[in-house]
Amino acid sequence: MGVRTGAATVALLLAAGCSGVPEQAGAPASPPAGQTSEATGGAEERDRLIPPGEPVDVAAGLRVPWDVAFLPDGAALVSERDSGRVVRVAPDGATTEAGTVGGVVAEGEGGLLGLAVSPSYAEDSAVYAYFTAAEDNRIVRMAYDPADGLSGAEVIVDGLPKAGNHNGGRIAFGPDGMLYAGTGDAGREELAQDTGSPAGKILRMTPDGEPAEGNPFGNLVYSYGHRNVQGLAWDEDGRMFGVEFGQDAFDEVNVIEPGGNYGWPEVEGVGGSDEYVDPVVTWTTDEASPSGAAVAGGSLWVAALRGERLWRIPLTGADDGPVYEPEALFVGEYGRLRAVAAEPGGDAVWVGTSNHDGRGAPAGDDDRLLRVPLDPR
Repeated sequence: MGVRTGAATVALLLAAGCSGVPEQAGAPASPPAGQTSEATGGAEERDRLIPPGEPVDVAAGLRVPWDVAFLPDGAALVSERDSGRVVRVAPDGATTEAGTVGGVVAEGEGGLLGLAVSPSYAEDSAVYAYFTAAEDNRIVRMAYDPADGLSGAEVIVDGLPKAGNHNGGRIAFGPDGMLYAGTGDAGREELAQDTGSPAGKILRMTPDGEPAEGNPFGNLVYSYGHRNVQGLAWDEDGRMFGVEFGQDAFDEVNVIEPGGNYGWPEVEGVGGSDEYVDPVVTWTTDEASPSGAAVAGGSLWVAALRGERLWRIPLTGADDGPVYEPEALFVGEYGRLRAVAAEPGGDAVWVGTSNHDGRGAPAGDDDRLLRVPLDPR
């Protein structure tokens, strides 16, 4: 199975207010006093869960698949970062080109990034994309028909700061029907604390790109103090998780609260101050560099680039201590993993490799989409 328990730190929410927290930025640190590497009951819960099955190839020969978004018919749309293409992958693995998103400028970590399918797709045929353009990052809405492909791109949000890295890029519709977007600080870390800037944030908007009702600052900003958010997911109770890259010390999984300040650049990892919301999971950056995230089978699944593994984080369903100890799966077996999405019905997750992104060692059939069954019995 290739299952290993990593040296992840599970940050109990009760520890958020503890004092005497050592400085973390710039180098890995031990868990602060009051924290533990395993939530109460974590071992028992892990043993109860059924191990996932072995991954099988769904599609091969892709180039830097960045995101996977499922259509109502069970097929998936897959974005390729550098080519700007969107590929349709049928449940049986047959691939066809859905179209190319115009205006994509692929430089560094930028390019065609996140995809999201409208929750009203049966009525509006809408598909959304987040991409890097010549002057900014932006979100567009397009129509998609399997017979005709993508058409009619309309910009709904622009002016998101871009850079060679820290472009964020994940978009997803939440249980409230609003569109959420994870952005990066675009290398200007001070913007993450500026609630008037969309950089280093999680944004919440209507399907037309307008600030959603109830947003805490009257604009698109939903939460702030983020470095580079590339994973968004919700559990069955509507609890929102955000996944982001750290700098030199700690990558993070956070439970997202409206108006919450997640600390960057003042804090990397656990700050232990009432001023900031502490992460519920941290990893050292060589264990993760986390990108895509999805909830299925009672767990949060996180794809790791530098860590070359798939993380499973069992969920407790509780507000106080929402996670058990993470498990590292398939360590080093498939190279860099960037995308993960829950298959409709929740029987499997699809995972995309990212070995052609300039930092990996691609095999002959890379990049690939893998299907990981969650109950192989």
